[in-house]
Amino acid sequence: MDPVTLFALANGAVKLVKEGCKLYKDIKGAAGDVKDVLKDLDDQFHNRFRDRAPTVAEKNQYVTERNRVVELNKRNGETTNIYTEIGNHLGTYFDNYHKCFAIFEEEERRSKNEVYTGEDSLGKRALMRVLMKKQLEQMATELREIMVYNSPPELGALWTEVSEMMQVMGKEQKLAIARQMRRNAEQAKIDRRRRKKLLYKVTCWSLVTIFIASIIVIFALVINYRIERYPELGNCIPPKGSWLYKKWTNLIWAECE
Repeated sequence: MDPVTLFALANGAVKLVKEGCKLYKDIKGAAGDVKDVLKDLDDQFHNRFRDRAPTVAEKNQYVTERNRVVELNKRNGETTNIYTEIGNHLGTYFDNYHKCFAIFEEEERRSKNEVYTGEDSLGKRALMRVLMKKQLEQMATELREIMVYNSPPELGALWTEVSEMMQVMGKEQKLAIARQMRRNAEQAKIDRRRRKKLLYKVTCWSLVTIFIASIIVIFALVINYRIERYPELGNCIPPKGSWLYKKWTNLIWAECE
């Protein structure tokens, strides 16, 4: 569980909640008798340009807004699905919010008892935690403002219900994440010890193999030198006249002469 990834997921969920709230609010605002809404829009337009003719851009803006209201009115039946989607995205935000804080707290606890061996400096990681915490808290404040004070009442109630539920689940999740991180850290220690032990064995066997191979090469060079320098001693590994020579010639089929 990487805090940077969790933060990105939380940030993406916040963006989707904002978009959903805006769409929900717009659809609710255009709900009901669309004729009354359009009449009110027409009256505002004509009153604004009572003393002068509107420009082409202003007239196009009015037509665009009128068409938008009509389209939103047609989507009145979608509010239930949008409401559900907002709740899902809100749950995703809180889920990653609590995961991030659980990881931060566990990392801070471990930093007091363990030596940090990562690539980033301690200062950089501490600064990253502080910035992420502030941004996550700012996201929560911003969402609360949007859903409670700038959206239909049912979205404010949704915020309250989801945030209260996730507070309870967040505490449980914090304990579970802390236990999992401790298990992972312990397993990482075991794996490091195993790798170190395996590397030690491989190194030892490699040195033994190199040593034996070196002895064989030196032995072969010495025998070859002896055969060239003293041909009268034969071309076998044991020289003529030695106690091994007769046994050697009886054990192999090759002619030693």
